[in-house]
Amino acid sequence: MQRIQIQLPRVLSRVPHSRISCLSSINPPFRPQSRTFINSPAWYKKKDKTKTPSTPDPVTSPASEDPFDLSQLQTGISSAISRLKDDLSKLRAGGRFNTASLENLKVQLSKDVHDSVKLGNLAQVVPKGGRMVTILAAEEEHIKPLTSAIVSSNLSLTPQPDAHNPLQLNIPIPPPTKESRDQNVQAAKQAFEKAASSVRDSRAALHKRLQEMQKKKLARPDDVRKAHDLMEKATDKGQKDVKDLFEAARKTLEQ
Repeated sequence: MQRIQIQLPRVLSRVPHSRISCLSSINPPFRPQSRTFINSPAWYKKKDKTKTPSTPDPVTSPASEDPFDLSQLQTGISSAISRLKDDLSKLRAGGRFNTASLENLKVQLSKDVHDSVKLGNLAQVVPKGGRMVTILAAEEEHIKPLTSAIVSSNLSLTPQPDAHNPLQLNIPIPPPTKESRDQNVQAAKQAFEKAASSVRDSRAALHKRLQEMQKKKLARPDDVRKAHDLMEKATDKGQKDVKDLFEAARKTLEQ
């Protein structure tokens, strides 16, 4: 076998030094690249199949529920007390007539028009002592529908036209009888029971939420117990406020 010898040193020795430098600039010598794992692109790294990006961090994730948030219960109690006050204020007390019961009456201005308007938007209701109420209409044509609305109501009132002012109606208020007093006390009792039931419903809604939090382990059992105690205290206070309002109204209505 014949050996072939390549004499590169002799060839390069015959090439001028300037040519060698030029060739080295065009074809630089090969240098292997070194790459560290720290600076490698993200897609070269193997993914850990045991972790999913949707899994929240139990330390930094915010709490989904607050067991000490009693705002729902407090709002329900406040609404119940407000409705009870409004219902009790509409009852006649000791011969004094509440003008709001007249102002809230629905008045139908025409038979052809089915929409009704509040009496308070059509006329001014002015109390004249404890036994008389005056209604001042804005227009004379409203006198007849105003009279019809008052007579057809359950207030047992009889409006009378004023002899000197065609825009005025005079309504004498009859003195309260034992029957009317008993009816007012019964109406006040029904309003009281409705308010007490609303307080219980608000308490039941919060109690159910606390049970769900304890069942799903959204709060510590000790915090749930403390929140339950606060709930009972707020409920007891709300029921006491409702009962006090009824008792005060009952004493006034029985006079």
